[in-house]
Amino acid sequence: MELLKFLLHIVRTFGLLGHESGDLDQEILDAGGLLPDLPSIGGANALVPSANFECPNYSPGGIEENLTSCNTPSDRSCWFEPNEWWAPSGYGINTDYEFSWPDGTHREYWLEVTDGTTSPDGYLKTKAKLVNGTYPGPLLEACWGDQLTIHVTNKMTDNGTTIHWHGFRQWNSSEADGVNATNRQSQGVTQCPIAPGSTYTYKFRATEYGHTWYHSHYSLQYPDGVLGPIIIHGPQSANYDEDVGTVLISDWSHETAFIDFFKELTDGPPPMQSNLLQGRGRFPCVQGDPRCVGAPANYYELKFEKGKKYLLRLINTSTASQFKFSIDNHNLTVVSADFVPIQPYQTQYLNIGIGQRYSVIVEANPSGTDESVNMDYWIRTIPAVGCNSIQFPVVRTGIVRYFTNSSYALPVSTFWKTQVNQTAELDDCDDEDMKNLVPVVPKSLNPGDYANNYTSDTYEVGMTEPTTQNPMPHGNYSRWDIAMLPMWLEWGNPIILNLDKNVSTLSPELAIVPEDYQNAWIVLVIVGNLTLPSGHNVGKQSIPTRHPIHLHGHDFVLLAQNDTEWDTPTWTAADAFNNMNYNNPPRRDVALLPKEGYIVIAFKTDNPGPWLIHCHIAWHASSGLAMQIMEDQENIERTIKDKQAIQDTCDAWNTWNATMNVEQDDSGI
Repeated sequence: MELLKFLLHIVRTFGLLGHESGDLDQEILDAGGLLPDLPSIGGANALVPSANFECPNYSPGGIEENLTSCNTPSDRSCWFEPNEWWAPSGYGINTDYEFSWPDGTHREYWLEVTDGTTSPDGYLKTKAKLVNGTYPGPLLEACWGDQLTIHVTNKMTDNGTTIHWHGFRQWNSSEADGVNATNRQSQGVTQCPIAPGSTYTYKFRATEYGHTWYHSHYSLQYPDGVLGPIIIHGPQSANYDEDVGTVLISDWSHETAFIDFFKELTDGPPPMQSNLLQGRGRFPCVQGDPRCVGAPANYYELKFEKGKKYLLRLINTSTASQFKFSIDNHNLTVVSADFVPIQPYQTQYLNIGIGQRYSVIVEANPSGTDESVNMDYWIRTIPAVGCNSIQFPVVRTGIVRYFTNSSYALPVSTFWKTQVNQTAELDDCDDEDMKNLVPVVPKSLNPGDYANNYTSDTYEVGMTEPTTQNPMPHGNYSRWDIAMLPMWLEWGNPIILNLDKNVSTLSPELAIVPEDYQNAWIVLVIVGNLTLPSGHNVGKQSIPTRHPIHLHGHDFVLLAQNDTEWDTPTWTAADAFNNMNYNNPPRRDVALLPKEGYIVIAFKTDNPGPWLIHCHIAWHASSGLAMQIMEDQENIERTIKDKQAIQDTCDAWNTWNATMNVEQDDSGI
């Protein structure tokens, strides 16, 4: 049985004779007739799983047609099980999704990006950018193994756009990663911007499962509203009764991010005015102000029934803020971090950084007296001290109500801990403890497994000033960077169309890091304090702050995360690396670089492509805190499915931009 699954993976990886690799020559069931109303659009229920959405009862096609759905409230670890002795052994929580996934159906969606207005906290934002007319944009749903076709049309008047599908590996589909921009000397990332009036179609397979979000990767569009949630239904590492869907946590600014960015360049981080839960907030604006239109009538609410277990899918979609999530009197059982299922652990509150996702299961069994089930409870999203600049934060942002309680008064519940302990524990900005993030599917490695030299792949985050030796083309401002220079790209002709170029001949402003290895582990050390030898980064200044680091194209293993100094000259390789966690370390795609500390991450070069790694604080990414990892360059070309579509998008952009001459004022990402 396992032999059949192994052969299927070989076909996926290397292709059949006459067929592209990664694209099986088999029928993918048309979702029309299988599932109703697939093109999801915004609306009152856009952020909860559709009542009529379901995954197929079998995995169609080829040798997998004899599998049956087995995911039930009493066993959420199972996904498909065989109904014939010779069928594959099935799919579940112990399946390594980097190696194997079901053959799902085909799902097609249409998204439109428009200019608009919105007032999620009661104060009108006049220069918002919306997806299908809403903020947040509509929920996209699929099932593990499904093929996604998503058409994105730009209906704005003066901006290009792209959409990035955050956290997806894009295995053998780097052209669907949605990162625009290109240098004036003709190189960049995965596509040109979608010009106003044009459409670009993204095609990729959901090889992983869980939940995530989509957002624009064109400059600073996502802080203005171009984002929405995604659920890829699959197994979980603990049982639950009801999936209540995605829960979006965010900060919010009333001004367009393009204006706020200049405050970042000249005066430091611009303030965010409020925070939102599920697109709802409460800003204390002054009556009489024409933009003060009133806060939403109701808080975000969840309805609980005593004894049931509820799955919540948390996402931090912020511009610049980290949060701590909790529900008064309820424990949280954490079952996944980003797209990676983990061994369940309990906590009373959860640290969640920008771009991070957690699945938590909440049992409707509040602590307290016998009458506790008749109470209502606050949902709290606490801005982390040192990782936010919110002017008017609201901590109590949602409500859990029990079916037995008919009252709609505001809760009177209090936070779990005493005020003294709250202050001690909440006055920080940290990731979840590494020791708690234990993947269900184990992967371990050894210090000698790396193909690269970590000393040449050690990078320091800081701010670089313009000098006479490096007169940056992006104004007389200091800029964040992680490489030798801040990333600075110009829209027009992406690197994915220039794979014949030798990266050593390209501008250092592209921040390209060649990693020409195949199926080998490489390690990156990212440092938050300046410790490299003098002359390595001339003009760079150390600014003590934290950075959520996101890698495209991979889950990385997190070998170390420490708030102490990385001191290469006094640490031998054995000293440094033998003290790291090699035994099934955490895997994810966003990790917090501690203030004046370091992280050590590693990933396997099994996915050729130009992959961005960047800080997910939007101001920092726009400033230039990013690099392109050029993975296995010689094999990228063979993974591209529709090079003409990429070229057509670039032609449309260049034609439009020749007339409009859009001025670029940030890194482009």
